[in-house]
Amino acid sequence: MSDDASGPAEITDEIREVLLSVSTATITSQLQQRGYQNCFFAGLKPLLEGQHMMGIAHTLRYVPARPDIGSLMGFNAQKEAVESVVPGEVIVVEARNEPHAGTIGDIYATRAKYLGAEGVITDGALRDTPAIRDIGMPVYHQSSHAATLGRLHSPLDHQVPIACAGVTVMPGDVIVGDEEGAVCIPAALLAEIAEASLAMEIREEFALERVGDGGSTRDYFPLAKDKRDEYDAWKAARDGEGNG
Repeated sequence: MSDDASGPAEITDEIREVLLSVSTATITSQLQQRGYQNCFFAGLKPLLEGQHMMGIAHTLRYVPARPDIGSLMGFNAQKEAVESVVPGEVIVVEARNEPHAGTIGDIYATRAKYLGAEGVITDGALRDTPAIRDIGMPVYHQSSHAATLGRLHSPLDHQVPIACAGVTVMPGDVIVGDEEGAVCIPAALLAEIAEASLAMEIREEFALERVGDGGSTRDYFPLAKDKRDEYDAWKAARDGEGNG
């Protein structure tokens, strides 16, 4: 693994502001353009209305339940993951897309939030869903289920590469979530994706305005070469208004 792909990304205030202002659809498009085709967490729904989330991935991996896992490992990986969370992290759980047992409940969620976690992503089920909703912890999950994780899962390890909802997640990647879902940004691409996503949303703002006024998608989506001057003039006026 190269140095660029290891370690957490540096999230500046400017990058945070940009990535929380653009949609996960835009971010996903920018990643696809760079060959990253599987970065959106498929099939997961937000717990809270109007939910937004951003943080650095702290990964946790479950395997199919096996009674001796805890004694073999000498620790509970779920507890270790939660207790080692630092402010600004998102707990991302690989639960094999299994919807029929909980993967985290209200006590662990409360502890993670107290330690500064930004939220949780699990491709399994959420347990104690109403209680977690009440504490305001942003979560993206496949389902809700009252059974404890031991019904189907054994926590194996944390801060290792995982596969969650069809996405490879490395510790230190950046997770961004909105009302549509959540997306994983490789750490080395963070600044590039933020800049490109903002530029894309400005172009789409122009396209939406023109199409809303009766313009053709042939001219404005994507932007035709003969409309570039029109766009540049529109953007200059927009930027001027923003600085006024």
